[in-house]
Amino acid sequence: MKSKSKNRTAAQVITYALLILLAVIMLVPFVWMISASLKQNKDIFVIPYEWFTSSPRWQNYVDIWKKIPLATFTLNTVKLTLIVTFLQILTSSFAAYAFSKLHFKGRNTLFLCYVATIAVPWQVYMVPQFIFMRRLGLADTHLAIIILQAFSAFGVFMMRQFYQGIPDSLCEAARIDGMSEYGIYLKIMLPLSKPAISTLIIFTFVNTWNDFLGPLIYLTSEKKKTLQLGLKMFISQYSAEYGLIMAASVLSLIPVLIVFLSLQKYFVEGVASSGVKG
Repeated sequence: MKSKSKNRTAAQVITYALLILLAVIMLVPFVWMISASLKQNKDIFVIPYEWFTSSPRWQNYVDIWKKIPLATFTLNTVKLTLIVTFLQILTSSFAAYAFSKLHFKGRNTLFLCYVATIAVPWQVYMVPQFIFMRRLGLADTHLAIIILQAFSAFGVFMMRQFYQGIPDSLCEAARIDGMSEYGIYLKIMLPLSKPAISTLIIFTFVNTWNDFLGPLIYLTSEKKKTLQLGLKMFISQYSAEYGLIMAASVLSLIPVLIVFLSLQKYFVEGVASSGVKG
């Protein structure tokens, strides 16, 4: 018994050591980015590298707002991200409720066909989408991106998996009491699905905030561009200003970090519960 206990302890120590090592390796680029954002260009690539400078240059975080219209790009990104995230949560949870708790002809076939679209790369149909949006007169508008990203097959799949774990008896009891399907969705399903919703919020927020190709295709006016396009524009104009580039990159990560830290307690629970039931 003692040998088994020692072997188990040694295995745990090795596992945690490897996890810590991998975590450090993954964090090194982010630490370097923060360190570089507080230096002048001449101090960034010196050897040996100084990770923590004694005189940080906070002026980089001020200058970046003057070099490009960063405030406009940030507001556009916040607008698109919040609207798309809200719409995806609404449409995904609503469709998932229908696919999991309502019985209608062809339900499973329709669900499989819809989820199968996940396997089709967006690059395959992005040109027809662009032509369609241009004919609708939505080229160079935020509405085009909102319409295209308001629905998510992955979101429907994840929410349905979570709803499958909620007993049908709750819905049946509510129907017997005279509650409508909309009432069941709002008062029973949504309150019980906070972990899955939080997980979907994180995925949607991060993907929309970091989206580059979508805005690159549809947005041409500078006043409508997003933060990722603004960073690309800045890099093209000031390719040697590494301190400012890193400062802008740090600023672009702050909202994502805030959202993740705010919802992280639901994240693991949501992923686990939506993946087990089916």
